[in-house]
Amino acid sequence: MWSGRFRQPLDPAFERWQRSFDFDRRLLSHELAASGAHAHALKDAAVLSSAELIAILQGLQQIAQKALESPTFLEDNEAEDVHHFVEKQLVALIGDNGYKLHSGRSRNEQIATDLRLYVRTAIGQLQSDLAGLVDILLTRAEHAGDAAMPAYTHLQRAEPVLVAHWLLAYVEMFLRDADRLADCQKRLNRCPLGSGAIAGATLPLDRRAMAASLGFSGPTANSIDATSDRDFALEFVNTLSLLALHLSRWAEEMILFSTQEYGFVHLPEAYSTGSSAMPQKMNADLLELTRAKAARMIGHAIALQITLKGLPLAYNKDLQETQEPLFQAAETMLSLLPLLTGWMKAVEFNHERMQEVAQTGFMNAWAAATYLVQRGVPFRLAHEQVGKAVQICLERNCELADLSLEDLRQLNPAFDQDVYAALTLQAVLAIHDVPGGTAPSRVRQAISEARQKLDSIRGGIHAHA
Repeated sequence: MWSGRFRQPLDPAFERWQRSFDFDRRLLSHELAASGAHAHALKDAAVLSSAELIAILQGLQQIAQKALESPTFLEDNEAEDVHHFVEKQLVALIGDNGYKLHSGRSRNEQIATDLRLYVRTAIGQLQSDLAGLVDILLTRAEHAGDAAMPAYTHLQRAEPVLVAHWLLAYVEMFLRDADRLADCQKRLNRCPLGSGAIAGATLPLDRRAMAASLGFSGPTANSIDATSDRDFALEFVNTLSLLALHLSRWAEEMILFSTQEYGFVHLPEAYSTGSSAMPQKMNADLLELTRAKAARMIGHAIALQITLKGLPLAYNKDLQETQEPLFQAAETMLSLLPLLTGWMKAVEFNHERMQEVAQTGFMNAWAAATYLVQRGVPFRLAHEQVGKAVQICLERNCELADLSLEDLRQLNPAFDQDVYAALTLQAVLAIHDVPGGTAPSRVRQAISEARQKLDSIRGGIHAHA
């Protein structure tokens, strides 16, 4: 591709070492699409004849077909990168006219375009997969109904909540992740074709037509930035690292809740493994690997940041090193989300155990303090008095509702017989009757609103398909 300038061949070890085709071959479909758009622009610029355009387009189609039909087609020990591979194959198919396709363009703009197409495609699939996970979480929340469970702060029992409310917390995280993916797609959806190596194409190419034919919202605004920009890759991988973090938190909680100490979750056998030594064991390997994948995803994001942080404009070979972290992050998440959706469909919740634990451990203490506040007692005093009641219960090994009215009135005469109704699980749940709270009516409303957001995400996916 550039041998005319050189009098000596490359060192063979270096030549093999610097190739990228082993990993950028996954860009083939995007390279072929972008090459087709460029070919049409060359025809409109009178660089290609109609016959030459037809030959090139047919050659590109044959390359695509061969890649589908033969697993060994992409095994090429000579191709430096996916661009070189396509040119080699095209010339082999249609002769020297295949070399005309590179008129007025540079590999710098080609890889920038291919990577944007790759990320855009990955975002569409990830949004669909993420929507599937959110859908099953909402379905499980709906089926949970008014079942309750303990919620924790500092890993200590705090207050009872609906199981549905707990699941909705993860729904909110994943909806934000879906929003971030959509936001990333808005910024990346500009086409670098026509940017040349750095200063812009040397031929009068219709950049807007090329962008439109590939589904971009328009051409990039600056050729220097277009060929060196990898913000879209960094933003995408950062978004995936945050999604992985959310999945890791989810997995960690499911692991804890599946232990005998909690007993809230029964691990699905289809997504678990056993021990080679201990016959009784069932291990949450999918969840543990999900937790570990977050470290890898965060590492990919950091690798991209460090690679980019000191690069002068415009293109530098360092940018080749941004491809593998991008590919690995995308493909790791694409393989993970369907598995987690399957796990979430199969998992069984022990609602009886959850309900039992939700009624112990003084998780109605704040409700007791609220009872006093509603009778004019300053909250700080109510907090102190209920705290003393908890201390009495600890000494007697009982719950707040087991204390006599006389015991409670010794702490504050504002307590009356109706306090016992206020301490029931149903009353404690119902008292959190604010938007975003765990009162059953609020949770049902939240599920409905989350369904609407999910429909909006799916509508956006179809609109960009």
